[in-house]
Amino acid sequence: MIVFPAIDLKGGQVVRLAEGDMARATVYGDDPAAQAMAFAEAGAGFLHVVDLDGAFAGEARNREAVEAILEAFPGHVQLGGGIRNREAVEGWFDLGVSRIVIGSAALKDPQFVKDMAREWENGIVVAVDARDGMVATEGWAEVSDVPVHEMARRFEDAGVASLLFTDIGRDGLLKGCNIEATVDLARRTSLPVIASGGVKGLDDIRLLSLHAVDGIEGVITGRALYDGRLDLAAALQMAARA
Repeated sequence: MIVFPAIDLKGGQVVRLAEGDMARATVYGDDPAAQAMAFAEAGAGFLHVVDLDGAFAGEARNREAVEAILEAFPGHVQLGGGIRNREAVEGWFDLGVSRIVIGSAALKDPQFVKDMAREWENGIVVAVDARDGMVATEGWAEVSDVPVHEMARRFEDAGVASLLFTDIGRDGLLKGCNIEATVDLARRTSLPVIASGGVKGLDDIRLLSLHAVDGIEGVITGRALYDGRLDLAAALQMAARA
């Protein structure tokens, strides 16, 4: 199981939001590249980066910061936030991004996502962000009438690498990952699932790792790392054993 330390970008700074609310951002640093290097030094081989401003704008807003991260981090970078057309996908892959996370466009233009998944094998991740079981889009500002499981099934045979499932109601609140809902989704789809939202400590990593056999590919964690509640090296060791 993969542990993805998260770097969320807002105005070029490293931040964490509470429940996806841009007005409830906590700033953890103003040097994203240095943060990426710190995660690498702790043993991380994967990184999850989100352009929060881009998620709302529908296009890149923290390009300079992302480019600095790509230059500094020796491992694989997974990037999301406002990537909604072919030019954006091609541009980021050309710069060295390993996987692209697509959320809003996956709901509104699924054929685009399927086309990209066929063109870049194992390069596209579909974000299934949920509020009360329904898919949310536009930086989580809008909630659709599409259930999470239905959204997941639309991409089972599309060639996407995995699904990234986030329980918005827990994101950034250290309430603990919604393991029940995440495992349920993994069992109901043939695609690997990455858990996100609410990780508060090592126990979340342990419980998720027990379900690697059910299709849990990885887990994204942010605030727990920044607040010192989760030791990255210990989390990586536990995940590796899974």
